[in-house]
Amino acid sequence: MNEFACEVRNGLRKPRKELPSKYLYDELGSALFEAITVLPEYGLTRADQRVLEKCAPEIAPAFPVIAEFGSGSGRKARVIVEALAPDRYYPIDFSAAALERCRRELQGLAQIEPIEASYLNGLDRIPRDDGALLILFLGSTIGNFDPRCRGDFLRQLRSRLRPGDALLIGFDLIKPLDTMLEAYDDPCGVTASFNLNLLGRIDRELGGDFDLRAFAHEARYDHSLNRIEMHLRSRIDQRVTIRDAEFECFFRAGETIWTESSHKFDAAEIPEIARQAGFEPEAQWIDREWPFAENLWRAA
Repeated sequence: MNEFACEVRNGLRKPRKELPSKYLYDELGSALFEAITVLPEYGLTRADQRVLEKCAPEIAPAFPVIAEFGSGSGRKARVIVEALAPDRYYPIDFSAAALERCRRELQGLAQIEPIEASYLNGLDRIPRDDGALLILFLGSTIGNFDPRCRGDFLRQLRSRLRPGDALLIGFDLIKPLDTMLEAYDDPCGVTASFNLNLLGRIDRELGGDFDLRAFAHEARYDHSLNRIEMHLRSRIDQRVTIRDAEFECFFRAGETIWTESSHKFDAAEIPEIARQAGFEPEAQWIDREWPFAENLWRAA
């Protein structure tokens, strides 16, 4: 049984059913997410781009190697790669299709060496013989981690870095509730299709028999944890079989599968998150149109 099948079975066995958000990004899911980033309701990507254009000239071009976690198509990284002109750029992503788009997008700007892997496993595969390394963790992906996992991940990342290395990392900030909810439940239904595609992927790759019409996309906000949650809600009582996971699962009408969380932050708390992980916060740039913070942390 492969890792995908094991994680699906384990997640759907939990009292509160859940699926890892990393599996949202197959070829179709990655394409749907690219569509989400241009929706008027989803201002995060445009805010990230505005901040990157502002901060790129202020980052010293002292990094011959740049790596990017969750590179996607590479569109976000272009302004940094152009400004810093590294020798090598390592996009790290779960999606082979996204990595190929990234290679085409940034071709000619650096020696591009795509790595299809999880973030830290991909980082471990980068040769460390060419000077300082800058890691890009753009967008709001860090918000997908719960606080304990976020701290563990950042400390593990810091343990792999050398003095002089750095991390450029984005945090989406708290904003009006309606604005946050619409960003994850757009009226065109693109985010719904993105979320439902996870069930379609299980059907295609694991021999599942999910009926996507029997589930509805749902976005909700947890005020106590400052996070948006994406769920797939069963419209009816139903039973689903997943052949390759050797598993059968019953859903009650109204029961949900939790597929993704996106934590939102106060800009003032971010430097302490850096220090707790062993980084030294060096700079912070904030977009005021869509509150979003890009942060440069040093491995001292």
